[in-house]
Amino acid sequence: MKLLVIHGVNLNLTGRREPGVYGTKTLDEINVELSEFCARAGHTAEFFQSNFEGEICTVIQNAEGVYDGIVLNAGAFTHYSYAIRDAIAAVSVPVAEVHLSNVHAREEFRRKSVLTEVCRGEVLGFGINSYKLALESFWL
Repeated sequence: MKLLVIHGVNLNLTGRREPGVYGTKTLDEINVELSEFCARAGHTAEFFQSNFEGEICTVIQNAEGVYDGIVLNAGAFTHYSYAIRDAIAAVSVPVAEVHLSNVHAREEFRRKSVLTEVCRGEVLGFGINSYKLALESFWL
């Protein structure tokens, strides 16, 4: 399988930004670990990060016919981006929503996702393992 991992807004700061919430691994370290995780199972992963909503929409739209699945951590866009929601709904590529932290144990505004209803599932609160569980869901 060929999978795409999309990291949204502010995730480029992972490892420096609120390490008690998001961990101490950098995004590059996370991507290497996820790539190795997929390779051990015989699959490949590609990675994309953007702080721009429209770029994320374009990458989702362009995934059609290229990827078998998408793992998406949209960051704060999760809570209000109807544009990303509509991009997910417009493609046949299944999308799994992930979050490093347990958003339901955090601020009230983080508890609502506008993406969940168009995603195949949601994994949250397990740090980097949230990504691994979502990736694994595509080949189990």
